[in-house]
Formats: sequence, structure tokens, C-alpha cells
Amino acid sequence: MRSLIDILDFSVEELDEMLKTACDIIENPAKYSEACKGKKLATLFFEPSTRTRLSFEAAMYELGGNVISVASADSSSASKGESVADTAKVISCYADIMAMRHPKEGAALVAANNASIPVINAGDGGHCHPTQTLADLLTIYREKGSLNNITVGFCGDLKFGRTVHSLINALSRYTGIKIVLISPDELKLPSYVLKDTIVKNGIAYEETHDLEAAMPELDILYMTRVQRERFFNEEDYLRLKDSYILTPDKLNNAKAEMCILHPLPRVNEISVAIDKDPRACYFKQVFNGKIMRMALILKLLKEAQA
Repeated sequence: MRSLIDILDFSVEELDEMLKTACDIIENPAKYSEACKGKKLATLFFEPSTRTRLSFEAAMYELGGNVISVASADSSSASKGESVADTAKVISCYADIMAMRHPKEGAALVAANNASIPVINAGDGGHCHPTQTLADLLTIYREKGSLNNITVGFCGDLKFGRTVHSLINALSRYTGIKIVLISPDELKLPSYVLKDTIVKNGIAYEETHDLEAAMPELDILYMTRVQRERFFNEEDYLRLKDSYILTPDKLNNAKAEMCILHPLPRVNEISVAIDKDPRACYFKQVFNGKIMRMALILKLLKEAQA
């Protein structure tokens, strides 16, 4: 049974095909309004979520399907000690496809190995977040017209940022990519991502603490939140949480056509004064996320029926 656990589960050709499907959904929404009629999506979120959970549910409804949902661990049998494997087997009896977010890395893979329906990883701990990457790819594609020959700056929490890890994995398979890693030493990209993805694939990269110095070369600036929930102590979080705050004056040397992305939620790392700047694309990402989740649901259900 085909699932999406890591963005590398899909080939570049499959990603490009989903991008085409997404663009067609945007152009012809009525064509897809009953594409999943009679199908049910189960959303299982054992961590808090607004955008991801609601975008999955909106995606399924806009495809004409239905949704059943577990919105927190406290409201599920996980609170009674039920294993992820057993939960996956149970949900397979109720739904045609499931999307799961879990605080433990690898939980989505366990679910996929035990489910009899497609499983979509909606974020597993600090590991990866492949459907956010789909949203990111569609945003870059729609804004830039291509996923090749771009310089992408990742700024903030690169250590725990699962969206960063997933997007780097995806971009590693395109050509002409340069990656600029902007973070304090304590939040640097994990060495396994750097070595196994960036270095292994021969991607040009640089590491820096200085956002403003890196700004002029960037085509994409991917800002991230310093995630309080990933820290083991409050003192470290408070010391690092304001490492980078993007304000209008810091864009003075940026390209006029640069795109600012952020997986959201935002705390204070992007000033609200930037929201009206034409380079701000983070709310476009939200819309694009719903569209790409529609394309993904269609793809996985089609393959499950084949």
C-alpha cells in the first residue's frame, strides 16, 4: 500500500506530476468537486495543529469526500496506552486514507507498516513534514516558474525544523540549487542532513550567522520559528527565541523578486509590517498547501484502487 512518509518516497517525476495536478485544480476546481465522493479521510493529530489538520480536511471536502477526525491525543485511545500500530489497524476499518501527526519520530512509518490504507505523514516529531514540503514546492513553482537554478536561504531553527529537513531533501534532486544555512550555532542543521543530503548530492552551500549579509543572493528566504516545544529547558529557548527577527529594513538589500516563505505559525520572527510586501508569500503557502494535499489524496487513492 503506497503511503507518503518522507518526501523522498516520491520521485521528481511524481512531484512534478502532482504540481501539474495542483495547477489544474486551481484552474478548474469544479472538475475535481466530486473526485472523492464516497471516500473518507481520517485525520489523527496527536500534536496541536491548525493549518495542517484543517487544510487536510478542507482538501477532502473540496474533493467531495468526508472526514473523520481525532484532534488530540487526549481524545483518542492513545491516552489509554493503545499503540500506534493498533491505532492504524483500527482506523483502516473506518476510512479510505489517513493523515497522522505524532510527536515521536518514526510514528508515521509504524502506522503505514500496519495500516491497510494509505498513510500520510503530517509531521513526526523533529523528523520531517512532507506535505508542508509539497506546499513549499508549489509556492516556489508558482512564484518562480521552476524549481531549478535558485538560491534558498533557511533561517532560524534548522536543528528541529522538520519542514527545513524535508524541503532540503526535496530540493536536493533539482539542478542549480544553492542552499544558505542561517542560524545560531545551537540550532544548526543536523550533521546527518548536511552530510547525507547536501554534501552527498554535491549541492553548493554555505553556513552563516548573518542574515543581512546573506540576503542579496537569495531567491527564496525560508524563515522558521524557534520551537519552544522542541526544547528540553526553558532557559535555552528564551536565550535563542529572538535570534532572527525579519523587519522591513532588513530587506533593503534583498532582491525585488525574492520570495519570503514560512511554514507558520509565526510568533515574532517576521514583523507584521512585512505582510503587505509583495515578496511575502507565507499566506500563499497556506492556500497552496490545501491544493497540494488535494493532489496528494487523489494520487494515493488512485494508486490504492489500482
